Amino acid sequence: MAIPGYQDLMLPLLKLVSDGKEYSLREIIERLAEEFNLSEEDRNEFLPSGRQRVFDNRVNWAKTYLSKAGLMESPKRGYIKISKVGKQFLADNPNLDKLTNKDLLQFESFREFISRGNKKNIVLHIDSETPTEIIEQKIQEVNEALADELLRKIKNSSPKFFEKLVIDLLLKMGYGDSEKEMAEVVGKSGDEGIDGTIKEDKLGLDVIYIQAKRWEGPVGRPEIQKFVGALAGKKAKKGVFFTTSTFTDEAKDYVSHIEQKVVLIDGNKLADLMIKYNVGVSVEKIIEIKRIDSDYFEEDII
Repeated sequence: MAIPGYQDLMLPLLKLVSDGKEYSLREIIERLAEEFNLSEEDRNEFLPSGRQRVFDNRVNWAKTYLSKAGLMESPKRGYIKISKVGKQFLADNPNLDKLTNKDLLQFESFREFISRGNKKNIVLHIDSETPTEIIEQKIQEVNEALADELLRKIKNSSPKFFEKLVIDLLLKMGYGDSEKEMAEVVGKSGDEGIDGTIKEDKLGLDVIYIQAKRWEGPVGRPEIQKFVGALAGKKAKKGVFFTTSTFTDEAKDYVSHIEQKVVLIDGNKLADLMIKYNVGVSVEKIIEIKRIDSDYFEEDII
């Protein structure tokens, strides 16, 4: 089933802790996942950043809003329990089938919480997505637009510039040591299907061979076979094939069955890596999202 929205989780969460016991957040997440019959695929769906699971994030926000309304409290680090206000709320609303942000407006502490820096009360109109999800999705939209622009720029550049670009990217990713000593753009004459080389590590223990194709149409198996043949001619075991377009399924299947290790980087992956490692892009603005440092509040017991 679909992952429930954080507002769909608030009432089940409050009822789960209604016995007055203390629960760890991890236990709450596991119990709610079972209650909603979530599959392993649902449980392992991550936010765009890849740093937190969607379901875990939504349970966290459900807990936050219930706590801000005073319906739950934290007796100790990492644990939650229902409050007296929460118990009374459930007793007064035995037939409630869903608890939403609008229902929480009856509590002054929640009204104060959402009014801070949020004059439009945007949070009240969000059904399933948490603030964290919205921020990450907007960042992803910005990066997708940036990736499209990057690919347009690359396709309008010269083949020689593209070859240098992929060397710059690999250097930023930690391969080689210095552009002069550890990476090289190979000249067109006699390159035998190799556009460049880069040392795999700072000691130069192995060499990675590079092919860069600034194409519009998909790169098929024949082109990859030529590259693999060039690797064999150099007695090389590793190569990276970059393109501004895509690879056919036949090309992808071919590299999965050969002795050499060949990595295929298509246009979308190339743009994502350029953004991640700041190649051809610059930082316009840094937005920090902070959380409580629980360790700071730990007191030594003497």
